[in-house]
Amino acid sequence: MNISFSIETLDRSRLDPSVQSLLDAACKALDQAYAPYSGFRVAASLRLSDGRILTGTNQENASYPVGICAERVAISAVNSIAPGAIVESMAIAYRPSVGKGDSPLAPCGMCRQALVEQHSRQNQPIELIMAGESGPIWRLADSSALLPLAFTPKSLE
Repeated sequence: MNISFSIETLDRSRLDPSVQSLLDAACKALDQAYAPYSGFRVAASLRLSDGRILTGTNQENASYPVGICAERVAISAVNSIAPGAIVESMAIAYRPSVGKGDSPLAPCGMCRQALVEQHSRQNQPIELIMAGESGPIWRLADSSALLPLAFTPKSLE
């Protein structure tokens, strides 16, 4: 078995307006992250098929395992606020506690699984834009590629 995928590196100075607006929404939402313990702020913005953009931020908890990642906050918000909506793309941005995030950030394993589930739920891939507040930007046409051997609804059959 040979599993591979490709990630496109985007030029920050020549972004498509739709990518720029999605990334801007994520960067703006960083201020809303609740990260008093790690100081590591993450935000995810989702573009729905109707053009709406919804955001989510990481929410830490003194009992560390209880915290929730920005990507899962955003996905949960969409499915609560707009059930049945199609998520076309997600942008992830972050700000570390020290310095500035200058390289792309990929979702953690649980968030990759949540993206796979959303893909299955809507039967449509989700474009993924990964960035820091500066530096290179990565684009992946289908976020499910990050978890090639995912546990899916078909796994339960």
